[in-house]
Amino acid sequence: MHLAVALDGAGRHPAAWREPGARPGELFTARYWADAVAEAEAGLLDFVTFEDSLALQSSAPDGPDGRTDRVRGRLDAVLTAARVAPLTRHIGLVPTVTATHTEPFHISKAIATLDHVSRGRAGLSVRVAHSASEGRHFGRRAVPLPDAEAWEEAADHVEVVRRLWDSWDDDAEIRDVATGRFIDRDKLHHIDFAGRHFSVRGPSITPRPPQGQPLVSAAAAAGAPGAADGTGARGLIARSADIGYLAARDAGAVRAAVAEIRRARDAAGTGAQPLHLFADLTVFLDEDAPAADARRSRLDALAGAPCPGDAAVFTGTATHLADLLQDWRTAGLSGFRLWPGVLAHDLPAITRSLVPELQRRGVFRHAYEAGTLRGLLGLPRPSGRYAAPPGRYAPAPAARLAVPSRTPEEAS
Repeated sequence: MHLAVALDGAGRHPAAWREPGARPGELFTARYWADAVAEAEAGLLDFVTFEDSLALQSSAPDGPDGRTDRVRGRLDAVLTAARVAPLTRHIGLVPTVTATHTEPFHISKAIATLDHVSRGRAGLSVRVAHSASEGRHFGRRAVPLPDAEAWEEAADHVEVVRRLWDSWDDDAEIRDVATGRFIDRDKLHHIDFAGRHFSVRGPSITPRPPQGQPLVSAAAAAGAPGAADGTGARGLIARSADIGYLAARDAGAVRAAVAEIRRARDAAGTGAQPLHLFADLTVFLDEDAPAADARRSRLDALAGAPCPGDAAVFTGTATHLADLLQDWRTAGLSGFRLWPGVLAHDLPAITRSLVPELQRRGVFRHAYEAGTLRGLLGLPRPSGRYAAPPGRYAPAPAARLAVPSRTPEEAS
């Protein structure tokens, strides 16, 4: 079983910052995030995701809600991950990026840099911006975009990013002081992407990442449409992602979402490509169920509303959560992305109670077995799509939205 944790401020619950040990005065410091990731790595988790957006958090559908009793403001997710990377050794680092208002060239080099800094532990979580409030920070076009168009743009965004990662061959850097040659210019390639949303010449200015292709992930809300016709969040997961996060209320809903995405992948011709599907789950863990229920109820009263989100919310003990995870896993999941209700309380409960319980059941690792995020998830390292086979000229660029071929993972 694979496990990830979503890091979002003081926790998933809006009142989490008011809990003992929440450290609200340190939310915008590097040490706060380094401590959280260190705790996740001590629990041998596969990766952490860093939440981000291009507007202040809000409970209103569009624009600030005016509330002052909830956490507002974020650090940049990519920069936070890069700051934490040298302090960790094994855990994957997956920041959120907004495809709607950012250029894929910038994202490609930022995530490639994170992969170099972390020595092969980078990924990205793609989101789209649906609100006009985010678009008003940029003023470049009418917003919000229609939902289908926003996700179509995100698919092109991912394709450009992937091509730019491949625009340097693995051996493009010569670094030969004696001859004075640092790079082989013939091993840098124009990607010449021309689509409805982007026109990018390339190549990248950053050498190919250690993983070749850092992992691309995306989240689909409960009941989200789109996989059947290749649109929407589920369509993006089916066509373009290595990891998909599925929000669902029960195992039946998970099973239906998994089946829909698998059918869409078969229809798109990507069914043979590896894909990990994780269920999103918010958790409140305590030594006994009544204590967990009481803590969640107290937080709800402080916030004046229950914990938000369309994913299931689990309240109870680590043993009961382990039962649920094993049950849901039979729906076709690779693992779970857990959202601590209160980071200060529930992240240590995950690493120090849930993980040992899963280890006792023989379904979770006892040590990290790979040095890259791809290795942890059992995914091969893909070859560059523009690289020429030995003794042959480089092929023409792949067709739009082509998926790079994959080779067995290199030995670490």
